[in-house]
Amino acid sequence: MTDPQWELLLKVIRGEIIEPLPAGFIIDSPWLPNWYGISILDYFSNDRLWLDANLKAMQDFPEILFLPGFWSEYGMCTEPSAFGVRTYFPANEFPHAHRLLHSTAEIDELLLPDPSTDGLLPFVLNRLKLAQPEIEAAGHKIRFAVARGPLNIASYLMGSTEFLMAMMLEPEKVELLLQKITRFLQSWLQLQMATFPTIDGIFLLDDIIGFIGENEFKTFGLPCFKALYSLPVTVKFLHNDAACRVSAPYLPEMGVNLFNMGFDIPLNELKSLTQNQVTLLGNLPPRDVLAAGTPEAVEAATRDLVAALTDRRHVILSCGGGMPPGVRSANIAAFLRGRV
Repeated sequence: MTDPQWELLLKVIRGEIIEPLPAGFIIDSPWLPNWYGISILDYFSNDRLWLDANLKAMQDFPEILFLPGFWSEYGMCTEPSAFGVRTYFPANEFPHAHRLLHSTAEIDELLLPDPSTDGLLPFVLNRLKLAQPEIEAAGHKIRFAVARGPLNIASYLMGSTEFLMAMMLEPEKVELLLQKITRFLQSWLQLQMATFPTIDGIFLLDDIIGFIGENEFKTFGLPCFKALYSLPVTVKFLHNDAACRVSAPYLPEMGVNLFNMGFDIPLNELKSLTQNQVTLLGNLPPRDVLAAGTPEAVEAATRDLVAALTDRRHVILSCGGGMPPGVRSANIAAFLRGRV
């Protein structure tokens, strides 16, 4: 993000009214490679192509806040790889991290990774180091430390069904696992912050909090996120595009001040649930409208989204979730026209 873009983001988070409403999108490997005309594997394995794809998005749409900006990642394999999972990288499909823990008894022996040396994490950092001069020459800075959230990582290490069942059957083991993952994430975020002093934001992604009840969220999720968002940065950004009515009232307590949700909840309802203390990034339907719709349909849906707002503070227009595969430049331009 450029300095003016960062200042704009901070103004929205402070509750200032911006006209027209700002637009922002989470962009990463599900969208950028094919939009740029390369395979997902090319995007992951060629630093030049990764950088050029990101630069083109920002040059083509300078009025959009692309978040987190120059996201160095390997899909859902990024953090799980540090624990030693087997990773799966097809040529032009999403990568996958295979299950590592086959019983809760193995949690006791699970070692904490060193983010400076383990798995794909050194490659994540080194890609950014190599690209940093060109990123800054283009007027941008590295603004966010980024990681999958603790429950998300736990679900990859154990398997989603097995992890959710263990919450009910062996809660003490799950607490131990999440404590270990949270300590790892603290060290990973701190390493990113130490490597790039321009970082003043944390971005965590965790959809698993959308699959648990309030008691489970308060027991297993809330303590982890409070610990992670206690790190000293200005922007504390969370993505959860699964169900969020259970966790949304706790976002201010977690420390979150920027939230990207799914598309199945009205922004006005989320404003009420969060007492309008959290800036909302959303929430046009990503697949059926932004990707599959005509430009005319995208523009009309965006106008409807704006018109429905009862309070225009703390809103950045986006889709509900990250930018999905298949979104064309014409539809992004239509989205921008619909803001006005």
